[in-house]
Amino acid sequence: MTTYPHKALLLALATATVAASLTVTAAPAVARPAPAAPQLDWHRCTHPDAPAAQECAELPVPLDYDDPDGRQLTVAVSRIRSDRPEARRGTLVVIPGGPGGSGVQRLTQKADALRRELAGAYDLVAFDPRGVGASTTASCDLGPEDRYLTSLRSWPGPNGEITENIARSRRIAEACARSGGPELRSFTTANQVRDMDRFREALGERKLSAWGTSYGTYVGAVYAQKYPRHTDRWVLDSSGDPDPKRVARGWLANMSQGAADRFPDFAAWATHPDRDRDGLRLAVAAQEVEPLVVSLAARLDREPRTTTTPGVPLTGNGLRQALQNAFYADAAFAPFARLVQAAQDPAGTPVLPKELAAPIRNEDAALMVSVICNDVAWPDASVGAYRRAVDADRARYPLTAGMPVNVLPCSFWQTPVQKPTRITDDGPSNILMLQSRRDPATPLSGGLKMREALGDRARLVTVEQGGHGLYLGNGNACGDRAVTEFLTSGRRPARDTDCAN
Repeated sequence: MTTYPHKALLLALATATVAASLTVTAAPAVARPAPAAPQLDWHRCTHPDAPAAQECAELPVPLDYDDPDGRQLTVAVSRIRSDRPEARRGTLVVIPGGPGGSGVQRLTQKADALRRELAGAYDLVAFDPRGVGASTTASCDLGPEDRYLTSLRSWPGPNGEITENIARSRRIAEACARSGGPELRSFTTANQVRDMDRFREALGERKLSAWGTSYGTYVGAVYAQKYPRHTDRWVLDSSGDPDPKRVARGWLANMSQGAADRFPDFAAWATHPDRDRDGLRLAVAAQEVEPLVVSLAARLDREPRTTTTPGVPLTGNGLRQALQNAFYADAAFAPFARLVQAAQDPAGTPVLPKELAAPIRNEDAALMVSVICNDVAWPDASVGAYRRAVDADRARYPLTAGMPVNVLPCSFWQTPVQKPTRITDDGPSNILMLQSRRDPATPLSGGLKMREALGDRARLVTVEQGGHGLYLGNGNACGDRAVTEFLTSGRRPARDTDCAN
């Protein structure tokens, strides 16, 4: 996308002195009409598990909003209309995480719970951001070796070596510049926000309510900053630091602290006497679990284990990435414990989690890197600076081994065309934040930065619970109740509050 500065129109007024003075009046400028709201042709969704009530459509959006009548892309949108029209009060948009999450799929997953909780108060809507799912996508044409999650996450090599990370990051950036085209350059938070407002117009709604999770909280916060008059009741679930100088880069760096905050939950679970019954007890005392996992990962760095997936061994970085994934929900603790046990057993054959067993689709890999690289300028790739950062982070946070501060393709990316939005306290006080005290991806320390930026626009409910993404899935009854009450009645806590287990 290209942004052009606005140019002032200069009007030359020619005057002539004759017998009488002439007054010349410029004709008023003709305002360019706003494009008409697009019409949505709703039809039953055909993706797997879609409930009968879920409808889908295709929303045309400009490739470049500075050229609204130019080339159009497609954004897949979805809705489930209120089953109690007499109770309906508005439209709630479900904003997925990521970058890379599908709003259409998330609506499918959460439809029953939302309909039960909200009792018909809203039509439920969502969309796949450009680059995702059934929306217009792009590809960087990456080789399989560059599309494994442990490659895209830029885990350092054994002992913190980053030479391969530098080479891969440069290779990915060059491939995306060569193959991604203008579509990939348009995959930005700013455009997702514009697309969301175009969706609002197509729905015929003056205002939207929203539930954004993870990266979706940043999208929601930017929308609320750009279009405050179009926001009704706004929920930000699991927020990160919105500092415009460190968007995305700061989120990744904060994962080191997030892992340290969250690991005690796993250690307590893995040493609980109940684990004797299911055969998953990893140690007797909680303080023994972290050294066990760290030393096992180091051993796998030296001697990867053959797995049930041909050609894909379990490496130290594979174990570390599996741990990060397990942090998101307590339900994932047991599969990770089984992986640890199989890796420890000389006669065992580890079973890789499916997200580590195969390369990510080219379209999904492109989206994972493009948004964070397009949104904000990253530091240049100085090998020395990154090596020092990785070494320091590895020493302080051994569970993440320097990955959160390592080099990414963004350091070799084209300069972003726009600056990130600064989130401020300028706007209506209609935001409820929900935050886990021990979140591995958006730690409380980062969420508090979002809270500070929003000022009196928001109230924060902090949940005494580990995990990521809380409402209707990974939180507790107190947190769920606070969000449901806000969305259905408009009532928020008078001040920031805590929810115990």
